[in-house]
Amino acid sequence: MSAQRTERLLNLLIALLNLLIALLNSRFGLRRSELREKIYAGGAASDAAFGRMFERDKNDLRDFGFDVETVTDLGWSSDDPGTTRYRIGKESNRLPDVELTPDEWAVLLLASQLWEQAALGTAASNALRKLQAAGGLADVELPAGVQPRIKPAGQAFEDLVAAMHAQHAVRFLYLAGSTGREEERIVEPWGLGSRFGQWYLVGFDRGRGAKRFFRLSRFTSAVTILDREAFTPPAGFNVRAELNTLPELPVSDAVVDVHPGKLLGLRKRAAAAVPPSDANGKSDGGWDRLTVPYRDAEVLGEELASYGPHVRVVAPAELSAAVQRRLANAAAFLATPVPPYSFAHAGTGKRTRKRTSEDQLKRMLQLVPFLVRNQGLPIDEVAERFGVTRQELEGDLLILICSGLPQGYPDELLDIQWEEGHVFISQSMELNRPVRFTVDEACALLTGLETLNGLPELAEGSALESVTLKLMAAAGEEGLRAAALSGPEVGPGNSANLEVIRDAIASGSQLHLVYLSAQQDTLSERDVDPLRLYSLDNTWYFEAYCHSAAGLRNFRLDRIEDLAPNGNPVSSGIKPDGGFPAKLFTPNDDDTLVTVHLTARGSGLADDYYAERTAPLEDGGVVAEIRFGNTSWLPMFVAQHGGTARILEPEVLARGSRDWIEAALAQYDNG
Repeated sequence: MSAQRTERLLNLLIALLNLLIALLNSRFGLRRSELREKIYAGGAASDAAFGRMFERDKNDLRDFGFDVETVTDLGWSSDDPGTTRYRIGKESNRLPDVELTPDEWAVLLLASQLWEQAALGTAASNALRKLQAAGGLADVELPAGVQPRIKPAGQAFEDLVAAMHAQHAVRFLYLAGSTGREEERIVEPWGLGSRFGQWYLVGFDRGRGAKRFFRLSRFTSAVTILDREAFTPPAGFNVRAELNTLPELPVSDAVVDVHPGKLLGLRKRAAAAVPPSDANGKSDGGWDRLTVPYRDAEVLGEELASYGPHVRVVAPAELSAAVQRRLANAAAFLATPVPPYSFAHAGTGKRTRKRTSEDQLKRMLQLVPFLVRNQGLPIDEVAERFGVTRQELEGDLLILICSGLPQGYPDELLDIQWEEGHVFISQSMELNRPVRFTVDEACALLTGLETLNGLPELAEGSALESVTLKLMAAAGEEGLRAAALSGPEVGPGNSANLEVIRDAIASGSQLHLVYLSAQQDTLSERDVDPLRLYSLDNTWYFEAYCHSAAGLRNFRLDRIEDLAPNGNPVSSGIKPDGGFPAKLFTPNDDDTLVTVHLTARGSGLADDYYAERTAPLEDGGVVAEIRFGNTSWLPMFVAQHGGTARILEPEVLARGSRDWIEAALAQYDNG
């Protein structure tokens, strides 16, 4: 949205605060002439221009949760502008009261926090604040050892969700599984969902004139949203039902050569290693030949590409091509000039989308009912709950206290005070109930609740089912559209290890484990004090104090070779930091600061690795400063991401990744 239109929309929305109050306190709407005079204030040069602006803005208002109703004088045609009035319904635009038990609040908090770093994270927070305004705050504790998260498929996921909810077509380049060629696709995005550990787009392919499934891992370009290309999805569309029709890919065998003693994780999944031989039967002692089962050449290709010169693919040709393509894309990206960038005005911490006037208006519409329901909260706590600074919050409050009935008296204005650091509202002018859920908000919570069905300890209780039914009833039509999004299954693959860890956390017992470190390619034995369990999609981790490393570490459950209590109580005295969700790693001040260049497709990696500073680029990419405790695996990182990430500084690490890629490609050149 252009800066000019955003500013005009801000003016419209601020004026609508006064207009909304007027309409809520009267039975009548306003004629077009009154709207033009009160809201647009000469912004349209002609009646036709005003009409286009008003129709476009009505659609924008609908996205905020407001439907502008049309009322006509009795006996007159709705086409007569002199007798047609417009209003915002007093009840139809409000969220129904939703009373939740503490158990239901706990489940709902888990569902909302699934989307920590996704497009729906902000929507989930907005929805929670609306529920808190409708039903009050609740002091609840999250279930011990249950902290699931959803990891969307990069920037493509963000853009597809936006296009899907706005009902705009999208364009992208796609690696076709049937031909192995990169092709441009224009698609109407009907739904997004996860199946077999992969994210899929389901939509109407305009080029082929039929419904198609697209794996997001096969997107080879950024997604372009075609703002002028609208569509209507099929009635009753359910992406989970569509994805359930997809058969799982058959198991195939890959033949790969691996350097002796390397890649322990790959060897675990492979048949017994044998030395490869040439056409004359002569053995090549420099390699071990493995037969590795796989289902998806692109998924295995991503893993094998990261191993660089330690592996070469013998067969099939499809897998070899997948590996070489990633390596070649990485090499091409490494060879491109470094774009100009500057951290001079970069923010710190997690990348955030620049706030707009629309965000401010959404916040103000949530703020009034929230304050009405939660009188006397400290202003700093209110700011924290809304994710803004105190200065930004006070700016919102200053706008609100100037809003009320048009040409009204002082007692017909919103009355908000924040003396001595606590916020009170004594005159809410009928804005005391939250606006109904938007589609994004309904999707964020209802999809999160559906995802939690994969956790037995939640699915077996009544709170998950009851809160889902309550939200469906409250969300109404927007809740039905949540069927267009479906998250991954988050149930643990190894429930035995999970139970051992959970019991140890509850009893305060140490654990002894044999662990495979994929980055260091080694097995190690450790004694740890377990702290908490969490998941990222269907991959489970546990955070623990490692006595060998003398620090906090995170361990993947599927890389544990052996696990058992060692008979000792925990002794470190370390507690979880209380933050949610747990971080996969916590950078230290003495870690190496690495400057990483990410393309638009790979920009989400800056959040995944907790970038300290980011500098946006004109092409949608980003340069990020990230701290790494172990830098030896960074060449694997560059190769794995196949042309979406490269190291800029320190130069020794950048050179190491270039050498890694070149050595890996040379094996195929010589083959």
